[in-house]
Amino acid sequence: MRPTGRRPITVLVAVLLAVGLIWVVYGRFSQHGSSGGRRGASTPVPVEVATIEHGPIEFRRTFNGALEPTARFVVAPKVSGRVERLSVDISDMVNRGQIVAELDNDEYVQAVAQAKADLAVAKANLVKARSAVEIAGRELIRIETLRKRGVTSESQLDEAKAAQLANKAELEVAKAQVTRAESSLETANIRLGYTRVTADWTGGNDRRVVAERYVDEGQTITANTSLLSIVELQPITGVIFVTEKDYTYLHPGQRASLTTDAYPGERFEGRIDRIAPIFQESTRQARVELTVENPQQRLKPGTFIRATVVLHREEDAVIIPEQALTERNDESGVFVVNEEGTSVAWRTVREGIRQEKVVQVHGEGLTGRVVTLGQQLLDDGSAINITGQADLSPLTGTSTENE
Repeated sequence: MRPTGRRPITVLVAVLLAVGLIWVVYGRFSQHGSSGGRRGASTPVPVEVATIEHGPIEFRRTFNGALEPTARFVVAPKVSGRVERLSVDISDMVNRGQIVAELDNDEYVQAVAQAKADLAVAKANLVKARSAVEIAGRELIRIETLRKRGVTSESQLDEAKAAQLANKAELEVAKAQVTRAESSLETANIRLGYTRVTADWTGGNDRRVVAERYVDEGQTITANTSLLSIVELQPITGVIFVTEKDYTYLHPGQRASLTTDAYPGERFEGRIDRIAPIFQESTRQARVELTVENPQQRLKPGTFIRATVVLHREEDAVIIPEQALTERNDESGVFVVNEEGTSVAWRTVREGIRQEKVVQVHGEGLTGRVVTLGQQLLDDGSAINITGQADLSPLTGTSTENE
């Protein structure tokens, strides 16, 4: 058997060697960490900087929406009949009061002729009633003369008076019949005129365009059946929907810049005309209408739009690149470069308006330049070596927030 006394000594030596190795590795690691971490004032940190600017900045929001016609007029006949002719079609221009369709009018022409005949009969009855009143009047005068002479009796006089009253009543009835016949003729003429369908809208421009056609020639339709949709495209209306947080920033007359996929890179100017006083319960958004000039009628209803509105503007703001912002101890701030460009000072800031590449900040001591690259190696008072200067202009840009 091997002697067992040497085994504890061997284990002890192995443990001591392991502890020594760990101590050496830890020492080297600590030395490496202290030299590779954040550098002190003795070792300048290479950084890039940008100038802190003072000037105007705008808070813009871009809302998605669609275009709608400013006004829509649906042409519909007031009488039923067969469509004989449509004088306009889709995309045709229409003048106010223009005849756009004609219906079969044979039945209405016949109704006018019947009304004329009825009026003629009523007028003839009126002439007859007037003659009867005149005759009854002369008869009454004759009876009254004879009664004064004692030739006729009292009952004959009463009969003459009754006959005169009856004839006068018939005269009034004849007059009423003439009035009714004239009214019937007028109604028949109006209904005949309804067979010529006109586009009689009110307000707006005198010229509009046909957007839709709902019937074809030869169809038999009833009264109030839609024939055509006529819309006004100059100006055109843009409709967007806004949430509660943006609602308070909007007001009538506010300008807006619109873009659409139909004309890439081109902008159209509009203004806010109407803001709904309520929010839709389903979306918690309010409807906002914009008036957009469209003299050449290039913009069409139903087109998707993006409307950019300036919600707020600061005339004298402190502006820095967005990448200059960093955090220390759960606080947002920036590293401001001293006048000599050799060290930095930590300044806590409060953010304001953000744009695509810049941000407005509020705080003390924000003048000169700020570090935009290399902040992760800096502390308050760290030495720096400036390697590059970032360009902050232009100060204003388009907000990246969309609805």
